[in-house]
Amino acid sequence: MDKIIKKGKQIFFSPQSSVISAATTIMLMIVASRILGLVRQRVLAHFFVPEDLSLFFAAFRLPDLIFEVLVFGTFSSAFIPVFTKSLKKGESEAWDTAARVVNIGLIIFIPLALIFSFKADLVYSYMAPGFTLEQTHTIAAIARVLFAAQAFFVVSYVLTGVLESLRIFLVPALAPVFYNLGIIAGTVAFSNSLGLMAPAVGVLIGAAFHFLIQLPASIKLGFRFGSQVKPNADVKKIGRLALPRVVDLSFQQIAKTVELYFASLLSVSSYTYFTFANTLQLLPVGLFGTSVAKAALPTLARMDNDLEKFRKTLFSVFAQMVFLITPLAVMLIVLRIPFVRLVYGTDIFGWEATVQTGMVLSAFGVGIVFQAATALFSRAFYALHDTKTPVFVSIGSIFINVVASFYFIRVLGLDIWSLAAAFSLSTTVQSIVLFYMLIKKINHANTRSLFLPLLKVLTSASVSGFVMYFLLKFFDRYTWVKRLSFLGKLDAEQIAFEKFVLDTRYTLNLLFLTVGVSVIGLVVYVFVAWLLRSYELKIFVGLVKRFLSKSTALREPITGPDADSIS
Repeated sequence: MDKIIKKGKQIFFSPQSSVISAATTIMLMIVASRILGLVRQRVLAHFFVPEDLSLFFAAFRLPDLIFEVLVFGTFSSAFIPVFTKSLKKGESEAWDTAARVVNIGLIIFIPLALIFSFKADLVYSYMAPGFTLEQTHTIAAIARVLFAAQAFFVVSYVLTGVLESLRIFLVPALAPVFYNLGIIAGTVAFSNSLGLMAPAVGVLIGAAFHFLIQLPASIKLGFRFGSQVKPNADVKKIGRLALPRVVDLSFQQIAKTVELYFASLLSVSSYTYFTFANTLQLLPVGLFGTSVAKAALPTLARMDNDLEKFRKTLFSVFAQMVFLITPLAVMLIVLRIPFVRLVYGTDIFGWEATVQTGMVLSAFGVGIVFQAATALFSRAFYALHDTKTPVFVSIGSIFINVVASFYFIRVLGLDIWSLAAAFSLSTTVQSIVLFYMLIKKINHANTRSLFLPLLKVLTSASVSGFVMYFLLKFFDRYTWVKRLSFLGKLDAEQIAFEKFVLDTRYTLNLLFLTVGVSVIGLVVYVFVAWLLRSYELKIFVGLVKRFLSKSTALREPITGPDADSIS
C-alpha cells in the first residue's frame, strides 16, 4: 500500500522534464476533458431543444467577458514567466506573489460581478437583440449563477499557473475533467426540477471541483492564502506584462459578443449550432494546439537567453504539431455530418439542426491548423517577454473577424456557418503575421526548410481527405438512393448497391461507417507521409514505440536533422 501511495504521489507531484512529455500528459487529460465535454453537450441536447440551449450558452457571454479579460489574460501570458523567475530568487517570495494575485483578483472580480449581475437584463438586451424580453430575462437569471461559478475560477487559475510553472501538468489538466463532470451531474440530477437552470447549477458545482482538485497539490508544494493585497514588484511586473494581453482579450470578447449579436438575429437556435460546432472543433485544437503550446511555454521561457536552442525547440515542436493536427482538421471537414449526428443526434436535435451544425463545423475546420499555430507562436512571444506583439496582431485579426461577420451576415445574407468562416479567415491571417514577425524577432533567416515539412503534411492530408470523401459517399445508401455527389452520373439501377452500402439512418451503421472511413483516412495519411519521407512521422513513430515500451527516455525536446537545418 505504501508503494502504491508513493507511486501516486510521484505521478501527481513529479515535474515533467520535457515539452513532449508535458504535452503528452496534457493531451491525455485534454482528450478525457474534451470527450466529457462532448458528453456534456450530448446530455444538454438530450434534455433541451436547440432554442433553449441558445439561451443557456448566451448566458455565458457576460461572465466570460469579465473573467477572461481580468483573470485569464493575466495567467495566459504573464503569470507563469514571472512566477518561474521568482522561484529562482526564493520560494517564499514566489508564494507571496501568488497569494497577492489571488487577493487582488478577487477584489477586482467580485464587485464587477455584482454590478453586472444587477444590470444583466439590460446588458443582454444589447448583446442579443434577436431574443425576446422573456428569453432575455432567462439568460440574465442563468448568468447570475455563472458569475458565482467564475469566482472559483479566479482562485483556481492562480493554482493552475503555480502548478504549470513548476512543470506539474497532470493535476491542472485534470481540473477541466472534473468541471465537465460537475455540469453533467447537475444537468442530470436537477433538469426535471430546475429546468434550464439545472446546467447552470452544474457549472457552479464543476467550478468548485476545478478549484478543489488543484488545491491539495498547490498547498503541498508551498502555496498559502494570505491577507496581503498591496502589489509587490513581481505583481506589478505581472500587471505590466498582462496589460497588452488584457487589451487583446478585451477585443476578443468584443468579437465573441458580435458573434452572439449576429447569431441572435438569424434565429434563436443558431447560437446552439455555432456553439456545438465550436465544441467539436476545439477537440483537435486543444489536443495538439493548446496542449503543446501550454507545455512549451515554461521550457521556452527558460531558453529566452539562448536563441539557437529556442529556435530548435520552437520550430521542431511546430512542425510536429502541424503534422498531428492537420489530418484531424480534414477529418472534421469531410465527416462533419456523421460526427454531428453521432455526438448530438437526439430525438429533439433533428436533421436540419444536424446540417446547420455540420456546415458551421466545416467552416471552423478550415482554420483549425491556424488556431493551433497561433497558440504556439503567441506563447513563443510570451516566453521572450514580449506580450505586445501578439496583442497588436490579434486586434488586427479581430477587426477582420468583425468586418467579415458583418459582411457575410448583413450584406450577403449568409447563414450561421459564415460566422465560423469569418473566424477562420481572421485566425489564418493572425497566424501568418505572427509567424513572419517571430522569425524576424529571433533572427531566423533560413525559412525555406520550414515549408518542406508543411508541404508534405498538406499533400498527405489532401490525399487522405479525397479518399475519405469517396468512401463516405460510396458506402452510404442515402447517396445512391438520392444519386448525390459524383454518383449522380452513374446509373444506380444497373448497380446492385444494396449489397455493399450501409443504411446510415441507423446509429450502428453510421458509427461503423464513420469509424471505418476515419481509420482508413488516417492510414492513407500515414502512408503518403511515409512515401514522402516525412521526418515528423519518424518522430511520431519513435514516440509511440517509447510510450508502448514504457520508456523513460523522453528527457529532451525534439531535435533532429530538420530541426538543425532550420536553426
